[in-house]
Amino acid sequence: MSEQVKIFTSATCPVCGMAKDLLDSMDISYKEVNVDINPISIVKLIGSTRKFTVPQTIINGQIISGFNPDKVIAAVHE
Repeated sequence: MSEQVKIFTSATCPVCGMAKDLLDSMDISYKEVNVDINPISIVKLIGSTRKFTVPQTIINGQIISGFNPDKVIAAVHE
């Protein structure tokens, strides 16, 4: 599933850590895109999610904003 899960994060975002911890606790592999070190990723983030906030987790094409365990669990089981 690692190819299907991507999370946009920032080093200064405590909620990003919570979102990554949730994925780790569920043994879900993911690709992390840190917007701090990859400025082009910010443009891609806004284009994909229409939001400028992090974390943004994309699971099987579904965009989940912020820390939302219920939505993550539902998206993983779809």
